[in-house]
Amino acid sequence: RETARLDRVYTAGASLVGCDSNELALTTNASEAWWRAFSSVPLTAGDRVLTGQAEYVANALGLLQAQERGVEVVIIPDDAFGQVDLDAMRAAAEDERVKLIALTHVPTNAGLVNPAAAVGAIARDAGVYYLLDACQSVGQLRIDVEELQCDFMSFTGRKFLRGPRGTGMLYVRSSVLDELRPPSFIDGRSADWTAPNAYELQRTARRFEFFESSPAGKTGLATAIEYALAIGIEAIEERITILAAHLRSQLSSIEGVEVHDRGQRLSGIVTFDRAGRDPAALQRAASNAGINVGLTTQSPWQSAPGETARTMVRASPHYFNTEVEIDRMCSVVDAAPAIR
Repeated sequence: RETARLDRVYTAGASLVGCDSNELALTTNASEAWWRAFSSVPLTAGDRVLTGQAEYVANALGLLQAQERGVEVVIIPDDAFGQVDLDAMRAAAEDERVKLIALTHVPTNAGLVNPAAAVGAIARDAGVYYLLDACQSVGQLRIDVEELQCDFMSFTGRKFLRGPRGTGMLYVRSSVLDELRPPSFIDGRSADWTAPNAYELQRTARRFEFFESSPAGKTGLATAIEYALAIGIEAIEERITILAAHLRSQLSSIEGVEVHDRGQRLSGIVTFDRAGRDPAALQRAASNAGINVGLTTQSPWQSAPGETARTMVRASPHYFNTEVEIDRMCSVVDAAPAIR
């Protein structure tokens, strides 16, 4: 009775990211989606994976584990703007040992939007797989997998989509399915048991799913996606951009505040600290005022050798916020006492 309503998650997700509904698999989070895609890429010792400095921790750990198995991980440096260096990426991708480019579209800090479509063009020209982590970008930016030219894309329900925790999705381009390794774990959802000693994988991205899933999570994620589509992703992106720019401007006017965002294009994630103030204390002060901000730390790949990774306050305004709320947060930061 409820099958059609539950399957809305695939049709809504396909409308959101510009793919066929059969190219989407439901997961429990973005990290699981990324891992399922990464583990399916046929990498062997001696192969190379290109990645950026601002990778998410779970992805970086997966790459380091692959490195222990003999896969070489090449970290492409940032350019003068703070985004992944396209010239360096293009030059590195010419090496025939490169089999995969794995990149985070919008990192968890620094306000950066990496030039994901340009990286996709590099991957296509080089004939290598392209895995894009879109955890922070889906829901705040317009996403089209054809424009991005990615073979895989992972995203979550709980971030800018405002869906339930415990939900995520994995996009897998249908044309690469037959080239991939079988998923590390399969069950009656992933494959059919066709003979006593044989099985056949699903012919769609559903091979990356398990039989057991949350009906409430599916319905909630579908509703969240439909809600965003009804408002309009372009309108959401425009409003977030306006609010984030206002926040950066107001913070920069406060004595001792440094905004650490970089890139030619900025997201709705704003990261900052204030001289003489502990970032954790700034977060507590905001929380006491009913304002939700978090803490974020640079990855070791972003820090200079021997340098301690910087911890910063992270604020992520969404379209439902107002300039008045932004100004109130900045007043809390301004009033925070210095460490004695």
